[in-house]
Amino acid sequence: QVQLVEFGGGSAQAGESLRLSCKAYGTLFSTNLMAWYRQVPGEQRELLASLTSGGDARYAHDVAGRFTIERESGNWVYLQMNNLRLEDTATYICYAAGYKGYALIGEYYGKGTQVTVSA
Repeated sequence: QVQLVEFGGGSAQAGESLRLSCKAYGTLFSTNLMAWYRQVPGEQRELLASLTSGGDARYAHDVAGRFTIERESGNWVYLQMNNLRLEDTATYICYAAGYKGYALIGEYYGKGTQVTVSA
């Protein structure tokens, strides 16, 4: 079983930066993917950025160039958020998935951390 715990978040003004951290406790398969989603009440959960264990990073269109996903040994994943906008206000949720070959073995979500951007 894998447990994801997010750190960081909080409040920022538009144009400022925040950095989110997430730690995966437990054992991920060596082939895995970690990602960040965000959720606004009443809207669908949105995939922002993902990074595979092989180093392949993908970004949603509206955060590309502003957000950077990084990983560190010990099953840490970070989301550096620059030039924040009011519309970035949301609950940010860490995600991890383990694979055996191309088969999805397990997927996990954190509880989320709130980010609030003000003018």
